[in-house]
Amino acid sequence: MNSNGRILVVEDDFDIGNMLRIYFSGQGYSVEVAPRGSDALTVCRRQLPDLIILDIMLPDMDGYAVCRELRTTTRTKHIPIIFLTQKDERTDRIAGLELGADDYITKPFDIEELKLRVGRAIFNYKHTNMTDPTTGLPSGKLIEEELLQLMRMGEDWSLALIGIDDVQPFMDKYGFVAKNEVLRFTAMLVNNVIDELGTMNDFIGHPGSETFIIITLSREVEKLVDTLRARFNREIQTHYGFQDVEQGGVMTSEGVMAPLMTLSAGLVSSRNQSFSDIREITEIAAELRREDQQKQATE
Repeated sequence: MNSNGRILVVEDDFDIGNMLRIYFSGQGYSVEVAPRGSDALTVCRRQLPDLIILDIMLPDMDGYAVCRELRTTTRTKHIPIIFLTQKDERTDRIAGLELGADDYITKPFDIEELKLRVGRAIFNYKHTNMTDPTTGLPSGKLIEEELLQLMRMGEDWSLALIGIDDVQPFMDKYGFVAKNEVLRFTAMLVNNVIDELGTMNDFIGHPGSETFIIITLSREVEKLVDTLRARFNREIQTHYGFQDVEQGGVMTSEGVMAPLMTLSAGLVSSRNQSFSDIREITEIAAELRREDQQKQATE
């Protein structure tokens, strides 16, 4: 995986899109090109980019409509957006910025200038405690803002604190890079399950370490968590060697068999409980997750 970040280029001109893909790939970024606005929204649901270069003139929906959709959807509202357009009218620039775009550059553009703007936007995005550098999911301030928003919501919501258990024995044997691959796999799995059983306004965060947060408006939250567990337990096996899968765990240096990684969860909901502040929400969810860990350990 490239280390500089993930860029989504939304551009219907094949030559420009391909040029940007080749150039930024050569600069150490992972780049995907979407020729239509609807394609861009689909890509963002699958895996969040660190930045979007967005052309305004698209064949199905204009860049303003794409930006508006991204900015009003919980899971994508924080992603930096740089508008790319042939227009150079002041009113067009203002329209884009009012919708929440982070920057604006006109065609024909200087590729070196665009590189600097992209680098600056991604640096600011990653280094203001906004996203986890491994998974690209919201962390720190973004999670805190979302939790504060919960306290103001009139809708019913549920919060699931999801943790990966028995990561240390896996990392001891397979290494730090393999552990990061597990974190990225889990982030993608959570996104997939939310797409299937959640809503587009559900929130996924990664506060750090092996812990994830899901805030959902779905009334099928128990099914959502059960589906996530089942898929994790099945698909995590591909991260282990054949022998470890066969014996059901990893032999530690102390000669103890550590089990394969599983998920534990603490689930709280406004449907059956009221909360005084965000700390109470997270503390209760963490306690319920610890109870779930203990329950699984004795089964």
